[in-house]
Amino acid sequence: MHTPVCDTLGIEFPIFAFSHCRDVVAAVTNAGGFGVLGAVAHSPETLDVDLAWIDEQTKGKPYGVDLLLPVNFADTASPLFPAEHVAFVEDVLARYGVPELPEHRQAPAVSLSVSPQAAGTLLDVAFGHPIRLFASALGPPPRDVVSRAKDRGVVVAALVGTAEHARRQQAAGVDLIVAQGTEAGGHTGTISTMVLVPEVVRAVSPTPVLAAGGIVTGAQVAAAMALGAQGVWCGSVWLTTQEAETDPAVQRKMLAATSGDTVRSRSLTGKPARMLRSAWTDEWESEAAPAPLQMPLQTMLTARAQQRINRSAGTEGSGAYQLATYYVGQGVGLMDRVRPARQVVEQMVAGYLAVAERFAAQLDG
Repeated sequence: MHTPVCDTLGIEFPIFAFSHCRDVVAAVTNAGGFGVLGAVAHSPETLDVDLAWIDEQTKGKPYGVDLLLPVNFADTASPLFPAEHVAFVEDVLARYGVPELPEHRQAPAVSLSVSPQAAGTLLDVAFGHPIRLFASALGPPPRDVVSRAKDRGVVVAALVGTAEHARRQQAAGVDLIVAQGTEAGGHTGTISTMVLVPEVVRAVSPTPVLAAGGIVTGAQVAAAMALGAQGVWCGSVWLTTQEAETDPAVQRKMLAATSGDTVRSRSLTGKPARMLRSAWTDEWESEAAPAPLQMPLQTMLTARAQQRINRSAGTEGSGAYQLATYYVGQGVGLMDRVRPARQVVEQMVAGYLAVAERFAAQLDG
């Protein structure tokens, strides 16, 4: 399993692991893949701490950092949430019997680094560490960011959901395109991976493309390669690994879920993101629900509610358990047990090789 992307980044397998958990990032990098830390919810201080820890764990092996750089986002300098939205969130929590947080567990204010200024501060921290890749989601990275990265020998990647978006990213100077199908967890579009990947490959050749969206097994890695991708970008599969920081109640729901148990919802971020369908997502689709706020105000509005839900979701069948959700792709139907991240990488490689051998046998026949 070797492609030109492996040579560019100095990795053994073209398996990229996006995760908000530093333990997953380090484990996948140490297993021969490429870990990418999602840093949007970090402060400069916490990012510096986590990257220093990854540096120590990986001993010079390559890894990357991912930031959200949306084209459109709301001003959060003085956030004022509409009374209708505040009342709706409180009503949902009350109807499902979700307890208040203890005074000492009150949620701090949420700050997502989605503006160019905030992201730039995080990039200053990231560039102080030996990262090999910077990934931009939800929009082309500014030209000065691309220049700063390339001056440091850092590969610039970008996630896209259409061929047109891929062409814009290529024009912005991006080195690596991640074609993310609608099956993916988190912010995603409406085109399936099977259709999107070859379309993007054709649109941006010779710029290398990674396939993303619903990829959990080695056979799916082989399928991505057959479509013209030079590797795969995976996020959901790491949520049920031993290293993951996934809330235990949500992890149980994921292990029991089928591929039909996810939904694209604006209820957590204000932008369509695929997550587990739950009472929370259903409530935000009801006629009584107000329209979700613009990013990142929706996250700020719901942050305390989500902390209350997660704290009380451990009791299966409770109102909090019914409401509990998290971002995950349709590949959740293939995620049926907790495994070490290294084992996930190894089984992906073994599954890919089994398909390659089967194809070779068919040709020999």
